[in-house]
Amino acid sequence: MSRGALSRHLVLFFLLAEAAAAAAAAAAAAQEFAQTRFICTSIPLEMDPLCSAPMQNSGPVEDIKGTILQLRETILQQKETIMNQKETIRELTAKLSRCESQSMSEPTNKIDDLEKQVLSRVNSLEETKNIVRNDTTENRGKIENALNSLHQRISDLEKGQKNSRPTDKFQITFPLRTNYMYAKVKKSLPEMYAMTVCMWLKSNASPGVGTPFSYAVPGQANELVLIEWGNNPMEILINDKVAKLPFVINDGKWHHICVTWSTRDGVWEAYQEGLKRGNGENLAPWHPIKPGGIMVLGQEQDMLGGGFDATQAFVGEMSHFHMWDRVLTPGEVYSLANCSAKNLVGNVIAWTEANVDIYGGATKWTFEACRQIN
Repeated sequence: MSRGALSRHLVLFFLLAEAAAAAAAAAAAAQEFAQTRFICTSIPLEMDPLCSAPMQNSGPVEDIKGTILQLRETILQQKETIMNQKETIRELTAKLSRCESQSMSEPTNKIDDLEKQVLSRVNSLEETKNIVRNDTTENRGKIENALNSLHQRISDLEKGQKNSRPTDKFQITFPLRTNYMYAKVKKSLPEMYAMTVCMWLKSNASPGVGTPFSYAVPGQANELVLIEWGNNPMEILINDKVAKLPFVINDGKWHHICVTWSTRDGVWEAYQEGLKRGNGENLAPWHPIKPGGIMVLGQEQDMLGGGFDATQAFVGEMSHFHMWDRVLTPGEVYSLANCSAKNLVGNVIAWTEANVDIYGGATKWTFEACRQIN
């Protein structure tokens, strides 16, 4: 082979080697490209592509939006609570003024101090409303402390009144629909084969005035209950049996009501303002009302002495709650409603301050039937 032919063969060899190396590199690049994934995100024309990366994951943004909505709902609920509590304080302030006019034994400067404290409490609630976004738990505590302090001052003033009024000339006020305001009758009921229960009530609560009283015994929470719940008419329950009563009392005025009952055929009668408004029978016939239970005013018991439900609570004022173990005559009921039977008091439960304890912010005020009515 000549020298020229040998040179041509070497050049051809190197060219083939380079071509093979280039082909191998191209194959490797193609394989790497096949293993790579690209994510395409649409970007508005006016948006800077460099700022679009944080928008690819909207999870934290949605969480923040949810938190903001929850906080907004909490703030609205707190505002509503504050308005309700302020309305209660206004009502209690009005009662405080009435108490001032009735109590001649309290020094004038002490009453003035109490009024200033009430105004201070109202102003404090205004401040609470302004900072509700910062700490709702703290705000609730301020509201509760304000109400507790106001109730305590009113209670102190009431103690001065008790010394100068007869023990039966009082009323109990339940200003809010709660599951903690109530009164408890100290006396225990005997076994009863007949009964009459009478009282004065004043309420404008809606829907339903709630539960003026409930009597529970072991094993039966609804042994004897008077309740007006939701849009239902007022009902009397005996041993969980129900009779609907024709009472209409939620107009903000005082009303005198009585209910009589006998285990004989379960006969019952309902009186309002001393007049019979309804009657019936077959209400828990031949079932005596059991002894040894607990009588609660203002709440419905779902268990013995407790299990209160705010939606069933009584809202309003109550006085002269009396109970007998017999059926009163229509004439006796009429005399009670017109305050002409001053010596006719309950032989099972008589309305005296010594017989009734109050809890949870319910208050006692001076009250004389037929003198302060409406």
